[in-house]
Amino acid sequence: MSISVLTIVKNRSGHLAKLVEGLERSSVPPCELVVADMGSDPPVAMPKALFPIRVIRAGGEGLPLAKARNTAARAAIGNFLLFLDVDCIPMRDLIGEMRRQLRRNDGLICAEVLYLGPADARASWSEEVLKLAATPHPARAFPERDVREETNAGLFWSLVFGIRHTRFDDLGGFDEGFTGYGAEDTDFGFRARRAGVTLLFMGGPGAFHQHHDVLDPPLQHVEDIVRNAQRFYDRWKVWPMEGWLRAFSDLGVVEWSEHGVWLLRPPDALQLSQARRRSAF
Repeated sequence: MSISVLTIVKNRSGHLAKLVEGLERSSVPPCELVVADMGSDPPVAMPKALFPIRVIRAGGEGLPLAKARNTAARAAIGNFLLFLDVDCIPMRDLIGEMRRQLRRNDGLICAEVLYLGPADARASWSEEVLKLAATPHPARAFPERDVREETNAGLFWSLVFGIRHTRFDDLGGFDEGFTGYGAEDTDFGFRARRAGVTLLFMGGPGAFHQHHDVLDPPLQHVEDIVRNAQRFYDRWKVWPMEGWLRAFSDLGVVEWSEHGVWLLRPPDALQLSQARRRSAF
């Protein structure tokens, strides 16, 4: 059974190069890498690798995350799909273990992500050294090996996950009504649970997240987050991204009530500056 690796990218050529390098070191190579380019300038060039790579344009305003992932999935030829964010470096045994688990489990399988520091994997690197330097996510506990069921669909993350191609199609992919950044992945996890698809956390090999600057809270995406949070609430009657919405409210950027959220004004320059930090999570 073949496995396609899918990634989405916008102006992250350095991260993409490290992802490809990780895939080339894999004990089991993918049958292909499908890169959905969300409007990079200049467009993503076709990287060279030991396996086929296809770059597909999936442009749109901002970061059309749902559309880009669906575009990559529609183009994929593999029986199994492994979605890997472009700032992640796969461990050498990730593909083989994900393929093994997808043969056994018709579920939604998340692999663990370990977070790197600012100087890690910037030049030459080894997996053993990165494991010593990396930090696990504090809110997501993974088994040491095999898989365990996770009942909280809100803990699904799209950084590194696998699913059978037919199951992804049955679920209808990501809801492209979520435009831009935020909540499209949580909605996918909720819809999978509603369809009876088990969320599984996979122990063992995962991926390394490359360090980069972020805004915390992500004020640069506030319009997308407000719009998508409301769409999510209207569907599920619970709020996603509560920490961010609370932070936006505290800054006076949004008004957030029990049933609605509204953008009051754009963040100012001082707020953007104060939110900028180098963060692992």
